[in-house]
Amino acid sequence: MLTITHSHAAGTMIDGTSRGDGTADVLKTNGWRWGRSISAWFVPQSRDHLPKLHTITRTQTALEAAGFEVETDINHDHRPTAEVEAGKIERQADRVDALFVKAECKSTDDAAAWTNARAALDRLPEGGEPIKVGHHSESRHRNAIAKANNAMRKSVEATADATRAQARADTATHTTDARYQPVTVANRIQTLGADIRKLERRITAPRYDDALGYVDATETEKQSRADHLEPHLAEKRDQLSYWEGVRAAQIESGQATGYDRSNVKKGDRVRIRGQWREVVRANAKTVSLTTGYSWTDTAPYAEIQKHLRPE
Repeated sequence: MLTITHSHAAGTMIDGTSRGDGTADVLKTNGWRWGRSISAWFVPQSRDHLPKLHTITRTQTALEAAGFEVETDINHDHRPTAEVEAGKIERQADRVDALFVKAECKSTDDAAAWTNARAALDRLPEGGEPIKVGHHSESRHRNAIAKANNAMRKSVEATADATRAQARADTATHTTDARYQPVTVANRIQTLGADIRKLERRITAPRYDDALGYVDATETEKQSRADHLEPHLAEKRDQLSYWEGVRAAQIESGQATGYDRSNVKKGDRVRIRGQWREVVRANAKTVSLTTGYSWTDTAPYAEIQKHLRPE
């Protein structure tokens, strides 16, 4: 018996599979991946999200068609965004530690490979003596050159591996900071707001009738849609509330500027991406800026770093 499970904390996984039982091909076809660290199949990007029912249903149907018995255990609850973010930060910190350990190991391997390469080179005849063809030393000389070449090649590869490992570790240290950059947070708030409005429109959207075309949805249909979309709306609203709190704290601390059309007017000068530009128009979500040419650029208010009003 195979069991497809889902929880907000663990994501979508499947229990009961074994190597060579024929499930791998079915799962791969339906977008599942094998997780070496957890020794289980999982649906990518399903952790910290509501269940992807279409993927689960499609997988269950395919497995049953292949002769397997499948049951599901789906939890539709979502964790608070604050808890989700705390988990992400903790996992990222663990990943950074692991990458630095790996980088240190690669650096040690690099040093050892260079030592071996240097030793192999030192064993060659001094001064670059040519091979004496036909001499009893010819075979030994050729073998020494081959060993030195292989050792140097391994040293070069070890250096490249160490450099890549260190770069990955250095990049990983900035991941959490990048997620909480003021502009990124502001953009995320805009995206979440748009997602919520889209879901709300789906509740009241007209339906298509074969005879009449598009007609207004009935109250029963609206309620059914609302019940179906409620978990998604609740999750998005909780995320929006969390990130709005982060944004407010950033503005209060001075990390973010918090400009909008109430305090930015036409003719003001603003600094965006290191350049001072004149405001042509203050829009609802963006400012239109001069470019020095016949057209204007637009930028979100969150990107305004400094603001000056002409005296």
